[in-house]
Amino acid sequence: MKKTVLTTLAASAAFFAPHTAFAQSNDGPEVTVGAIAGLHDLGVFDGDEVIDGFEVTDNGAIFGGFVAVDFPLSERLFAGIEANAALGTEAIEAEYGASVRLGIRTQSGTKFYVRGGYQEVDIDALGVVNIDDDLFDEDDLGIDTTAGDYLVGAGVDVPIGNIDVRLNLDTIAFDSVRATAGIGFRF
Repeated sequence: MKKTVLTTLAASAAFFAPHTAFAQSNDGPEVTVGAIAGLHDLGVFDGDEVIDGFEVTDNGAIFGGFVAVDFPLSERLFAGIEANAALGTEAIEAEYGASVRLGIRTQSGTKFYVRGGYQEVDIDALGVVNIDDDLFDEDDLGIDTTAGDYLVGAGVDVPIGNIDVRLNLDTIAFDSVRATAGIGFRF
């Protein structure tokens, strides 16, 4: 998995490096580092259900961070790369990924963008069926609880001074929905 993320980041850098040389703006890259929180619905069940006496929960809150680097392509157009990582609750143990972004910047500095990349999710198999982790160890079950696939989404970053307030809506392989909000600090 680490190899896939590193390959995605390397390919993104190789793609954007020559394009930034042709940018019409003299501004350099803009780096944003921040925190995110949100909800990731795995889309397995339509709400909580009971299966063999177990309540099933296929979503969880996520809390983490991100790093984004945007390169101006023209006065309004930009492209960038982004990496994220988060810990979760209930059905989501943790997740991380990388994506490329393409968007426009308004005169006020607000950025609207679409993005695509790869996201790896570590599912808490016991959390899905609401079993206490003290009763079983997932490793003893012999189940691979990680899954990853392509991510596509859209978002907006609204500047307030040197801080960006961001909203993102993503899907992983059109099987799950991931909504996040966050605050980023621009450098």
